[in-house]
Amino acid sequence: MESVFAPLPLAIVLFVSTNVDDLLVLVAFFANPRLRVREIVMGQYVAVALLFLVSLAASLLSFVIPGAYIGLLGLAPILIGLKQLVKVRHGHESTEASAKLQDRGSSFRKVVGVALVTIANGGDNIGIYTPSFAVHSGHEIAVIAIVFAGMTALWCILAHRMVNHQKLGVPIRRYAHRLAPIVLIALGIEIIFQSGSWRLLLRR
Repeated sequence: MESVFAPLPLAIVLFVSTNVDDLLVLVAFFANPRLRVREIVMGQYVAVALLFLVSLAASLLSFVIPGAYIGLLGLAPILIGLKQLVKVRHGHESTEASAKLQDRGSSFRKVVGVALVTIANGGDNIGIYTPSFAVHSGHEIAVIAIVFAGMTALWCILAHRMVNHQKLGVPIRRYAHRLAPIVLIALGIEIIFQSGSWRLLLRR
């Protein structure tokens, strides 16, 4: 049983570290009176599922490419984290203008709009998920998928409550985006060492 739940901490860290900005985007969605809660939730799940599936498909390259080379993709979250650190240091916060959806249009179009904004905001997630999926087994990835589904629901609940309790959002906006880059860098290092890619880097 312990091995079954072993990927839980990794899955939680993966989701939280790559979706801090997305929580702020969700806040903007829930604050938009033109959007219904179900449209936001559906759009969020569509986006997370697509990002997950694309990353999973990319990780299948590990069957034809040695794991040590795939593990070099762990450099991606390190570079992304460093980039975010620079932005934080210069005071640039990632707040997407996600509430600019049109008044008109069907519920389906609004769901698609929410999904597209979420995917655009989380485009870097693929570069982080792919190397992590490549060095984990099928059942571990299944556990990660279940955790992602649960964390997506939690994210929606948190964002909805933040809209109704505005004071809660102040410390989150102030500190969460500063911790995310450090976590991403740590994830990248973990991927490189777990896959054995560090040996390739030393040879270079």
